[in-house]
Amino acid sequence: MPPKHIVSAAAIVRNDQGHILLIKGPKRGWEMPGGQVEEGESLEQAAIREVKEESGIDIEVNRFCGVYQNTEKSICNTLFLGKPIGGVCTPSEESLEVGYFPLEEVKEMVTWGNFLERIESCLDENQHPFYVAF
Repeated sequence: MPPKHIVSAAAIVRNDQGHILLIKGPKRGWEMPGGQVEEGESLEQAAIREVKEESGIDIEVNRFCGVYQNTEKSICNTLFLGKPIGGVCTPSEESLEVGYFPLEEVKEMVTWGNFLERIESCLDENQHPFYVAF
């Protein structure tokens, strides 16, 4: 049986105040915007598209941060740092709420799996690039 992997791209988006863009998903609660990479799309393009679709925010990617690989589910999550360049926070079918929050609040809001660890790894540039398998 040929291997089947899911590749996703997400972005940690910080505004001029240093606040972090989060979406509230129906299943996982508060998280960074992201999703599956489509055929023919670069990882960076996927992160930009997913942020726009889920939050209404247009971003510019500043840097590639690293990869979190879920070996059990064969999912590779690629992570980027970005900054907003336009758009307005707008909920979508995939996001019940959207907003920018200070890091202290983010630490209390993001509770799903290792998502907070992913955000913190992206914010610590000394850890770039990282590769975490779990």
